[in-house]
Amino acid sequence: MTSAFNKLIPHPLLTLILTIVWMFLQNELSAGMVVFGLILGIIIPWGTSVWWPDTPKGFRAGKMISYSMIVIWDIIIANIQVAWIVLTVPAAKLKPAWIVVPLRLRAPEAITLLAGTITLTPGTVSADLSAQGHCLLVHVLHTDDPDAVRDEIITRYEARLLEVFS
Repeated sequence: MTSAFNKLIPHPLLTLILTIVWMFLQNELSAGMVVFGLILGIIIPWGTSVWWPDTPKGFRAGKMISYSMIVIWDIIIANIQVAWIVLTVPAAKLKPAWIVVPLRLRAPEAITLLAGTITLTPGTVSADLSAQGHCLLVHVLHTDDPDAVRDEIITRYEARLLEVFS
């Protein structure tokens, strides 16, 4: 039974998330939309499962929820900060910086989440990952202290992702 279930629904959490996202996108609650969302939630992970090498081991969903709340809050605050920078700092006085962030993360999913978090937060962009996956190159729109930005990424995001994927 479980083997057949795993073949049909290789990533149950992704199936649930895709179904919920479909319902939010439709902005309509009907039996037909729920069934169609569920069909999409089954077909998409099933069709792409050959490209998923492994599911992350030791994933802690509770920690991921709190991480998500922090990221959402940081995105809101960063939007305000970037708007303030754009409105008040002349272009000639901007202090952009390239920052190398050393990584303790090793799981590709965790590194992808960190890079995505950095890019989603206005004012920062993940630009490159070293060949060995041990460093992330980040561009910052404006900073007086690049080391502080690096340290904040490590303590605020990477440390939490280490807990999520432990």
